[in-house]
Parts: sequence; C-alpha cells; structure tokens
Amino acid sequence: MKNIFIIRHGETELNRKGIVQGSGVDTHLNELGQKQAQSFFARYRAEPFEVVLTSALRRTHQTVQGFIEMGIPWEQWAEINEISWGIHEGKVNTPEMHQEYTTMTNAWQKGDYTAKINGGESAQELANRIQHFVEHLKGRTEKNILICSHGRAMRCLMCVLKEMPLYKMDHFKHTNTGLYKVLFDGNVFHFELSNNLSHLELIPTL
Repeated sequence: MKNIFIIRHGETELNRKGIVQGSGVDTHLNELGQKQAQSFFARYRAEPFEVVLTSALRRTHQTVQGFIEMGIPWEQWAEINEISWGIHEGKVNTPEMHQEYTTMTNAWQKGDYTAKINGGESAQELANRIQHFVEHLKGRTEKNILICSHGRAMRCLMCVLKEMPLYKMDHFKHTNTGLYKVLFDGNVFHFELSNNLSHLELIPTL
C-alpha cells in the first residue's frame, strides 16, 4: 500500500493578480503562498515521507521546501509541470483570451482533446506526460510519497488516477496547497481526501 499526498503549489503574485502562468512562467511564491506552505509543513511534517516529487518549476519547490530541508530525497519531474497555455502565458486574462480558453475547454468536453491555445499544449499532450509519471509512480518502492504540482496538471492527474475521461478534469478543485490524499493498493488508487485545506486553519488571517 502506498500513501500518496498530492498538493498544489502555494499562491504566487501572478495567481493573485489573475495573470496566466502555465509551464512557461517560473514564478516565486508570494507572502501568502509562503504562509500556506509553512502551514502545510507544520501540519504534515510528522508524516513519514520517503521522497518528495515536484515539477521542475520553482513554485512547487518552494511549497515543499520544509520537507526538502529535512533531508527527504527530492526529485524534479517535468512530466507534472503545469500545462502550457501558449501565447496566453504571462498575460492578464482578457475577455478575448477567456473566449479562446472557453472554446478550447468546450472542445475538450466534446472529446476533442487535441484542441489547444496557440503555442500551448492540448489535453491529450498533457495527459500523455502525466500518464508516463503515473506509470513510474506505480513502480516506485517508497510507501509514503509527497507530490507537489499545479492546478490543471493535477486535474489531469486525478483523471488518470481514477481512469476517468479527460472531459471530467474540471470536476476536480485545486486551491493553493489543496491536498489530495490517495492510497494505492497495487491496482487501484483510492481517494481519502480531496482538495483538503484544513492545514490553512493554522494561518490566523485566513
């Protein structure tokens, strides 16, 4: 049995300002994001994690920095980077951009997983690399694993873990440092927690 904790990174300033990030924008956590990361660490530091797996983007590294500093082995996996939003990355979301995004996600809902923003990734391209990561995850020897990734990547990851079609991605919520706890019995991934935010109670201002 594997105990797998999967969290989204903490808040960045671009998150706060509504600017599109994606895999091509490598931002830092802002002050609130740092507090979110610290509260997650305070709540779960006693978990017997044997390895920390993050994306290749620094906002995930910073979110689990406390665990890395404890000396837990750490690996970066570009396969769980955020989806590429192409020409939208680094820009404030405009009505025109929102329409392009809606057109793409509507296509996904209809089963056309090849639709993408110009210069970006499609749902199928994202799923292909996520699937590669999951196959690797199944074969790892560690029993207690911490993973830190990104919103859309996590939505795709949940579909892959649950063997659900990609058009159901938007059924999964992804708040900053929201926790999904998953048990893998060797065949099936069982979900114990979904977007759990109880650790944020440790931040008095939230």
